[in-house]
Amino acid sequence: MGRGGRGFIDNLAALPWPVGLCVGSVGYLAVAHGIPLLFARNSAMPGAFRDLNPFLPLAWVFLGLCMIAAGMSFFRARNTRRLLDTRTGLDSMAALGWRDFERLVGEAFRRRGYAVEETGLGGADGGIDLVLRREGRRILVQCKQWRRERVPVNVVREMYGLLAHHRADEVRIAALVGFTPDAARFAAGKPIALIDGPALLAMIRQEQRTGGAAKGVQARGEPAISAKGPKDSSAPTCPRCDTAMVRRSNRRTGETFWGCPAFPMCRGTRIF
Repeated sequence: MGRGGRGFIDNLAALPWPVGLCVGSVGYLAVAHGIPLLFARNSAMPGAFRDLNPFLPLAWVFLGLCMIAAGMSFFRARNTRRLLDTRTGLDSMAALGWRDFERLVGEAFRRRGYAVEETGLGGADGGIDLVLRREGRRILVQCKQWRRERVPVNVVREMYGLLAHHRADEVRIAALVGFTPDAARFAAGKPIALIDGPALLAMIRQEQRTGGAAKGVQARGEPAISAKGPKDSSAPTCPRCDTAMVRRSNRRTGETFWGCPAFPMCRGTRIF
């Protein structure tokens, strides 16, 4: 269901739980005291609002709804944290429902310092599932939990078309099984990061090891734990998928550079 079909509680519950409490408190004061004060100033009988406040029940109802939304947000955030902390491998990710898989991907990016919006536009068949924001950049994310099929090139083309339509900076597609060779070739050289199961698992394991500390580390672009190959404390993160990079060498020139361990699904590189 799209965001436009959500109710007030659902929209408020999608925000951090302190926001719900703040909205409820401000709304209660406005309805219980602000509106009666406004009416009293413009009424010929100001004492009537002092003796009987007809807006007080409405204020309590509004506060109660906001508290319900805040409670939903709190427990949802706690369950999402547990969702990431309890993943042990690709099989445990495959066992999730598609919506939990989206939340898992969102939590992995959230711990890396991104502001994550769950759009609700994707649904079970894909589309824009998440919108990431950090340092002025806006990134569209699609999550594919297909268990038997690799993501074909037409799906990548569709997401690339949404890049310009939504004026975003980059597209990222997380797919449990991976991508076809045609999809990888199409994404090469474009602002498209293809994140397969092993690369996603590497992100999750890194966040499990670092707890919440990785959020600040990734925001500064400092080194992380590599998904493949020996650990290197000096390794930067991939500019496309945020996975810790590994040392590689150009076979023709012998030049050393940093490469993404998810190659060829992700072709991010950095100069050594």
